Amino acid sequence: MIGRIVLVASMVLAHNFLTPHVLTPASAQDVPGIEICTVEKTMERRTSCLQSNVDFLMKTITKLGTLNQQKLDAANRQIDGLKSALVSLQKTVDDLQAAQKKTAEDTKKKVDAPAAKDAAK
Repeated sequence: MIGRIVLVASMVLAHNFLTPHVLTPASAQDVPGIEICTVEKTMERRTSCLQSNVDFLMKTITKLGTLNQQKLDAANRQIDGLKSALVSLQKTVDDLQAAQKKTAEDTKKKVDAPAAKDAAK
């Protein structure tokens, strides 16, 4: 049984190494990017190369500008949300301070009232 497994595994490995799939020609792709235009001999090819570089740079600038604008918009929305949360929290703090002041005044009145009654006796 082990002998059969080893035989099949070796056949699969041999098949993978012997098949010419590695040697198949790959289709060329024009990957956008900055090209070195000084190697071009004719003026038309240099012009085309430079124009390709300009187009690539313009697309990159546009894409980055859009991305940065989206980030700025998201940050501004977050700032607006934080401002409204701050206003809400400030209102809560003001309400709590007013309630605390009122409670302190009520407590002071209660303390002063019995003292006044004792003084009247």
